[in-house]
Amino acid sequence: MPETSWLPADPYGDIAERMRVHQAPIPGSKWRLRDMLALAGMVLLGLLCVVLIPGFLYDVEHQEITWVLGLLGIWRYGWWFNHAQRARRYERDKFPGIRSHCDRIWNGGWRPRHLHVQMTTYYEEEAITRHVIKALLDQIREIGVPATIWVGSGARHDERIIEEVVWEHGADLDAEVAFIRQNQPGKRMAIGLVMRAIIRTAPDDDDLILFMDGDAILGPGVLARCCAMFGADAKLEALTTDEEAITYGPSWMRRWLNMRFAQRRLAMQSHAMSDKVLTLTGRMSMFRARQICNLSFVRTIEADFLDHWLWGRFRFLSGDDKSTWYFLLGRGAKMLYVPDVCVYTVEVIKGSGRDRMVQNLRRWSGNMLRNGARALQLGPGKVGWFIWWCVLDQRLAIWTMLVSPTLILLSLILDPGYVWIALSWILVSRLVLSLFLFRYAKRPDLTWPFLLYANQLLNASVKSFMIFFPHKQRWANRGGQRAQHEVSLAYRAKSAVALFQFVTVALVFIQVVALVLGSGALFQTF
Repeated sequence: MPETSWLPADPYGDIAERMRVHQAPIPGSKWRLRDMLALAGMVLLGLLCVVLIPGFLYDVEHQEITWVLGLLGIWRYGWWFNHAQRARRYERDKFPGIRSHCDRIWNGGWRPRHLHVQMTTYYEEEAITRHVIKALLDQIREIGVPATIWVGSGARHDERIIEEVVWEHGADLDAEVAFIRQNQPGKRMAIGLVMRAIIRTAPDDDDLILFMDGDAILGPGVLARCCAMFGADAKLEALTTDEEAITYGPSWMRRWLNMRFAQRRLAMQSHAMSDKVLTLTGRMSMFRARQICNLSFVRTIEADFLDHWLWGRFRFLSGDDKSTWYFLLGRGAKMLYVPDVCVYTVEVIKGSGRDRMVQNLRRWSGNMLRNGARALQLGPGKVGWFIWWCVLDQRLAIWTMLVSPTLILLSLILDPGYVWIALSWILVSRLVLSLFLFRYAKRPDLTWPFLLYANQLLNASVKSFMIFFPHKQRWANRGGQRAQHEVSLAYRAKSAVALFQFVTVALVFIQVVALVLGSGALFQTF
């Protein structure tokens, strides 16, 4: 049965109230007594695991696992701590100076000549569309800049709603709305048609183009503070902002998304120290016109593709934000993350939350792998050493993340004592990582250590599969859009080869872990 019992009678009537709750400061400490007690209990449990479980760290017979987990821990969590301190430096040292300079430029009267808004929408919920358009119109009024809202739509349903909101809330603005009805399916084609229309207006190089989705609601001050960034830095080509989810779905899904956005804040701030980001988020990003108002960019969006030795050439279905990122990355463009403004995305989970989670991870992982491979080929000289290593590390982390679950599975056969060691490691390590994430959360959530491990495990499993099947694509947000493949003898043969590779690599990985444990003889038949 679909998981819809959580839906109220009017499921989207409280969007504005939920946004106010997100924006309101927490009185006093964000740590409640129950959270502190729960944290103390988890810390005590972790200490007991370290001290009392036989063989943990101290037993000579188990020294292999101590070395394996210790070295992996130094690498993985040393890298995590590096991200954490970089994020702290960006938040405390670098960004305040940027914002101060931007405020002086903006308050001094600088404004962009024109703002173009590129928005795509596809049978969006009416209440969500009304909130999105009203917030956009209010902020266009606030900045006082001539604007054109280009709506890439797929149906009259969305256009009618937008027209009503514009007549009601934007009749006094120096702004116009242009609907570009797409004649081919897919968000990429809608963006391409809008960009072609913008190019025909011959925008100035320094005009600004806002990319946003039809379910992204601008929080207070987004347009003013983002536009000011371009006025203050002539080299800046693109930026993206903080993001928060307003989730209508199971409570565990809301907790999972909140955790992912906390991870995003930490990572984005760390990457921004190098004047780059790892994605120009499709929900909302802003660009300077000079880099993207050309047919090369348009074709990258419309028909981006990858050449694979087995699967040949296939076009990307989703991941337009990764394509824009790759296009600018290859041109050495400066990109930034703006942490002091927030865009709210409305996530409506219909049906199974578990299925939606897997679909999202599959889409995100596929986009990352497809674009990460070619970003590495640009080389650290073009990308920058830190960002280049971040892209490489995303691929290495797939396998390091699978070490502990592999240890647990092998332990059930080889030595049950290892199970407790691995479980202890998981509890202690994810609790430590969550302590860093709590800094980027409105309130600490003590389910995060468990959600973090489940997310990492599922994400690594999905990525390891997608390495060998990069052509498999599905986008639930666009009507269940899938990549179409001809089911032929050649396709079945390619699938068999890819499956053979996947199984072989998985068995070799298990063999290596078993050898490290000193029990590889049991797996020599593989």
